[in-house]
Amino acid sequence: MDTWNWQNVEDFMPTFWDGLWVTLQALVLGSLIAFALGLVWALAQRSRFVWVRWPVNLITEFIRNTPLLVQLFFLFYVLPEWGPQWSPLTTGIIGLGLHYSTYTSEVYRAGIGGVPVGQWEAAKALSLPASRTWIGVILPQAIRRVVPALGNYVIAMLKDSPMIAIIGALDMLGEAQTFSDTTFTSEAYTVVGVAFIAIAYPASLLIRALERRLARSI
Repeated sequence: MDTWNWQNVEDFMPTFWDGLWVTLQALVLGSLIAFALGLVWALAQRSRFVWVRWPVNLITEFIRNTPLLVQLFFLFYVLPEWGPQWSPLTTGIIGLGLHYSTYTSEVYRAGIGGVPVGQWEAAKALSLPASRTWIGVILPQAIRRVVPALGNYVIAMLKDSPMIAIIGALDMLGEAQTFSDTTFTSEAYTVVGVAFIAIAYPASLLIRALERRLARSI
């Protein structure tokens, strides 16, 4: 059995930092897309117009019920035949954001549904326009309630981020696989495993603390 070799770790670290940077870009930008687009989906699903609700429901259900890996392959290999063509990293960011937006939309819907009816009635009694009601009354309360749930999806996205390596966006795991395949060593995988824990575990503790604090203030 091979023994642990720190030289292999040292040799891997330059490419590890490259992979970490790709992972963080995919995570942060993908999360922003998921949060913003998820809110759009949630509001569209509450529209009084059937021609808005039905297509949105169909799109979100389709995305939610197909594998992320298939969606990444479609965006990178099939979609360019019809026009849009992006780099592997951009495709990965869009794929992650689009996929998780269908989950965050359900979180937003639950948060909006959890706003007391009295808040809607008070806004109506004050004759607030619909835009003011949503922006000033409903959404601040709804988003405050769902912040911990949204944070959980960020962690889930971190766990799924290695999939973008399939289309050429070499994240931490992608760099580790490339390094290990060329050097026939395994230390790189261990380094990446520790890195994922170092990112995900503190984030989960932060989300739990935030959840407890918000629970006390609601």
